[in-house]
Amino acid sequence: MEQGEQYEREHVHDVYEQIASHFSSTRYKPWPIIERFLKNLPDGSVGLDVGCGNGKYLAVNSNIFMVGSDRSSNLIAIAAQHEPHSAIVSDILELPHQRESFDFAMSIAVVHHLSTVERRVEAVRSILEPLRPGGQALMYVWALEQESSRRGWSEKDEQDVMVPWVMRGSKKPLKGARAARDAEGANHENEDKVFHRYYHLYSKGELEKDIGNAGGVVLESGYEKDNWWAIAVKHAT
Repeated sequence: MEQGEQYEREHVHDVYEQIASHFSSTRYKPWPIIERFLKNLPDGSVGLDVGCGNGKYLAVNSNIFMVGSDRSSNLIAIAAQHEPHSAIVSDILELPHQRESFDFAMSIAVVHHLSTVERRVEAVRSILEPLRPGGQALMYVWALEQESSRRGWSEKDEQDVMVPWVMRGSKKPLKGARAARDAEGANHENEDKVFHRYYHLYSKGELEKDIGNAGGVVLESGYEKDNWWAIAVKHAT
């Protein structure tokens, strides 16, 4: 577990801290199934967005209240602007919420960043545990089966991969003292920067298996935009 935590800190958490602003600028349009899930909730529902990133889903339905959480303090600073909703810094495996306290939960493109099957199952359990009886959780993970996308992954490929994030540098030529510093290697504003993030690509049926091992029951599942998704509830106790 400690090795997994250190690996994720280096290849997931530290990366998102550095790319937060650029990442947020690319995340603004809600996906149809997620929007439908949120808008179909009863008015007054209170729920969680675990790994909320910049909080783009917090304000989709003005008739519910959401608590967003993320490991990245830089992303949470952006998410906190979606008032009146709350946004807190928290690890998915150490959520501060009480059991059976929330009507719903969602976690979009987060669980696939956990680096072992045990940690992924524990992450799913963390999403399910705060739910009240009957409360539903929506989860999305990247799919291995992406033959039709620009990435082109398929069942023949490795499931554990490093995915680049490119931050384009300024293309404007530097002048004067700034150009001199750049020539000496002290200033590289005009260079592209590439960061690599760890992903576990889920194969068909794997998300449902992890949900079952975490004590959940899948109500509905499917494939959308190179992702596997599922809506689940906790096993009755």
